[in-house]
Amino acid sequence: MLSNLLQAFKTPDLRRKILFTLVIIIVFRLGSFVPTPGVDYTKVASCTATIESNDLLGLINLFSGGALLQLSVFALGIMPYITASIIVQMLRIVIPRFEALYKEGQAGQTKMTQYTRYLTVGLAILQSTTIITTARIGTLFGNAGGDCKQVIPDQSIPTLLVMIIVMTAGTSLIMWFGELVTERGVGNGMSVLIFTSICAKFLPSLWSIAQGNGGFVKFAVVLVIIIAIMVVVVYIEQSQRRIPVQYAKQSIAGRTVGGGDTYLPMKLNMSGVIPIIFASSILALPGLIAKFGDQNAGWVQWINQFLANQTSWVHITFYAFLIIFFCFFYTSITFNPDEISDNMKNQGGFIPGIRAGSSTADYLRYVLYRINTAGSLYLMIVALVPTILILVLGLSQSLPFGGTTILIIVGVGLETVRQINSQLQQHHYDGFLS
Repeated sequence: MLSNLLQAFKTPDLRRKILFTLVIIIVFRLGSFVPTPGVDYTKVASCTATIESNDLLGLINLFSGGALLQLSVFALGIMPYITASIIVQMLRIVIPRFEALYKEGQAGQTKMTQYTRYLTVGLAILQSTTIITTARIGTLFGNAGGDCKQVIPDQSIPTLLVMIIVMTAGTSLIMWFGELVTERGVGNGMSVLIFTSICAKFLPSLWSIAQGNGGFVKFAVVLVIIIAIMVVVVYIEQSQRRIPVQYAKQSIAGRTVGGGDTYLPMKLNMSGVIPIIFASSILALPGLIAKFGDQNAGWVQWINQFLANQTSWVHITFYAFLIIFFCFFYTSITFNPDEISDNMKNQGGFIPGIRAGSSTADYLRYVLYRINTAGSLYLMIVALVPTILILVLGLSQSLPFGGTTILIIVGVGLETVRQINSQLQQHHYDGFLS
């Protein structure tokens, strides 16, 4: 690994891409500490030191690298773009126009990317308005005290509008950073920025276990379990079912072309981290709504006790059910057995022992169902590990990692290393051909 890293920096083109990515990461992290105009940063710092956020705002705070609770210019992070991308993909089911664009190739993908950008700006305006509203009424920082209700000293309409515009512009700038990294850097830009945000919050929060009530023994136990989970995740994320496919030879203009054996790879975890993000977001909505209600009301106390409390069995049950549901739902959107079967048939391909056409689609659907069953259980176990550790070890605080954190860290790390190795091999082959 070290030899590959040294070789990467010896290659001028690859070194330029890596350094460009590092510069974008540094700028991105610096922007996370620049306060939004109109915010009393001293009071924000005192409030964030005494709270824990496990609701939807906590999820956004995770993807912003802690910038949300600091009310910085990058407070929203990349979360609006993630949400917009998922919504645009789901619209393919209900709007034929989006499905047609998806099938048009590069031109259609460019158009869908534009729609995603517009929706990202709209969601950024909505989310920034919600965050500023919760900061005004003091619920953003939970029950941290009266000073936390004064983090925005000037609550006039012009000041609040400026804050909304600045946060929205910050999200647009992050989106541009991600596209620049994808085009000129290493790895997928959005994934790299998410990876950076999570790591920035992950390591300090992990060390807080040793400094808090956990002690070094519990810290060591958690660390060992994290490493073990990452090893398992690396193994499973690279696991795939390879369905053999044969292509018949065709005679075109008197020449025989095509033919050969290949396979159709189907990953064990075909939906990635999306089901966990969806489940966390939906399950956290009641807790966010409860922040705007009377804290002494019965329905608010019930939500805080059962739904917002991640160690509650009600929360655990709903969380597991939603993960399994979204795993099947999202995979049904992204993987269409009928479309794949038609493409194979048009290209002269077939699965040995399976007739082309509807029989192939039924077989792919059967394999997909079995893989999804195992993949959804795997995602559910990974997502519930932090909650189980809290209950077993008796930790009073939420763990700094979850299923989303581990899957993103491992997934982005593997993909980035894979791209670097691929570019290294290209330069290596260029040397032989020159």
